[in-house]
Amino acid sequence: MFDTMKNVIGFVLLLTAALAQDAPETLDERNQHPDVGLNTIQMIQRQEYPVEEHINIQTPDGYLLDMHRIPHGKNNAGQTNKPVAFVMHGLLSSSADWVNMGSEKSIAYQLADEGYDVWMGNARGNTWSRKHIILNPNRDSDFWDFSWHEIGSIDLPTMIDYVLRVTGRQQVFYIGHSQGTTAFWVMLSERPEYNDKIRLMVALAPIAYMSNLTNPFFQLLAMFHNTLEWIFSFIGIDEFLPNTNLFGLIGQIACNDESFVQGLCASVFFLIGGWNSAQLNQSMIPVITTNTPAGAATKQMIHYAQGISSGHFRKYDYGLILNLIRYGSLSPPAYEIANIRAPVGLFYSANDWLAAVVDVHQFANQLPNLALQYLVPDPRFNHLDYLFAIDVRPLCYDRALALMRQFA
Repeated sequence: MFDTMKNVIGFVLLLTAALAQDAPETLDERNQHPDVGLNTIQMIQRQEYPVEEHINIQTPDGYLLDMHRIPHGKNNAGQTNKPVAFVMHGLLSSSADWVNMGSEKSIAYQLADEGYDVWMGNARGNTWSRKHIILNPNRDSDFWDFSWHEIGSIDLPTMIDYVLRVTGRQQVFYIGHSQGTTAFWVMLSERPEYNDKIRLMVALAPIAYMSNLTNPFFQLLAMFHNTLEWIFSFIGIDEFLPNTNLFGLIGQIACNDESFVQGLCASVFFLIGGWNSAQLNQSMIPVITTNTPAGAATKQMIHYAQGISSGHFRKYDYGLILNLIRYGSLSPPAYEIANIRAPVGLFYSANDWLAAVVDVHQFANQLPNLALQYLVPDPRFNHLDYLFAIDVRPLCYDRALALMRQFA
């Protein structure tokens, strides 16, 4: 823990030096990757794939969600009756996760070229879905009164129903990463009728139980989550790490190929998901930081911290009195894993600092319809490698698509 803090302090000091050395006006003179500064739609357009933006999809509680669609690949525009692939990002992320690394590596392009109609969701509160019919995210704390429970029980059903209505299909292939898997478990445990709308779930870095994680930030958050929850509420911190121009600017200045602190930028990625320098193309960091972090509610963070601390996979803990009012019990109820009847493929790795192998095994043992349990054959593969690894296709995506073909 102390080593981690020293690394963070060292990074801040060197980052300050880098920012002082490199003035923003010199950025245009640098040889930046062409995707730096581009959003999801612009990156897809630059790769010359078709893209659609579906905006303001309204949830029953008034949130307005945006989705992005790649209806076909470059060579299968005439194909009809395509199966639908619905992909859902993780915590602090957005639809950009699925296209950041370009057409040769990112799974959204691979799916489109494989013949899928690809839909990318955006959870409430992130860059694209920071909207509500009444509440203002900049002024109203009530806007941020949600965790991944609401993303799973409300956002996912809303987006899936929209996709099925537009495409005329009966089912989707669901692919989720990290929180995108957590929300899926919530959806089917709370709304089991949605099992019939899922052809297959591909879970990348699946998260339910988390008591064995090794991520130092979440370990610290779990230790003090009650105090932090009170502090956040008292001083009005409702939103965590929204996407701002500052992150993109830091990425361009401090993390470019000419920066002497680029290696420390990579260290931030490793402190989140696990160390694996061999699989991170550091030249892509400024592309990633253009759209990430994409924001979340602090309540999402606290909900995860509660699960780490308790060792359970259960609903949000509001305290004894409010639990009794909301749930009729002093403790929050556990999610009904037995309700998750759709076939599930679990993709996990030995060096994931958030989705520990032992926690994945605990969850797998309770799933009623486990189609595949796949340990990525690289002992260094980490939590973010599912999105950004140099060899993510041969190590992970190719096996995922092979599983999807079995359910076609």
